[in-house]
Amino acid sequence: MTTWNDSDLMKVGVAEELDLESERADGTLRAPVTMWVVRAVYHIYVRSVKGVDGPWNRGTQSRHQGRIEAGGVRAEVAFHQADPGEYADVDAAYREKYGRYTSIVEHVLTDRARNSTLRLEPR
Repeated sequence: MTTWNDSDLMKVGVAEELDLESERADGTLRAPVTMWVVRAVYHIYVRSVKGVDGPWNRGTQSRHQGRIEAGGVRAEVAFHQADPGEYADVDAAYREKYGRYTSIVEHVLTDRARNSTLRLEPR
């Protein structure tokens, strides 16, 4: 497993949003999708409000890799399904970072969204 360097971890973690391009089976990139991104401990995470059946989340499953851009960082990444043991830290990170959007943040804290939690690791 490759880890983020401190600078990129900080920049991506504080970015308001992240653009994610997942790789298709043929290696080409899908159109970027803009989403919220959080840092919990030493990892970067994203979630789909629509859960594992959300279109962009399904797109990450063909090759489990792609590219992200956030906070001035552009990186090739691998998508790893987060372990349920990570969910509490990710929930807390979403609440802390996006809590000012009270009526919206709750959508990324549902069981459906939690089950789609992806940990992004540089490759």
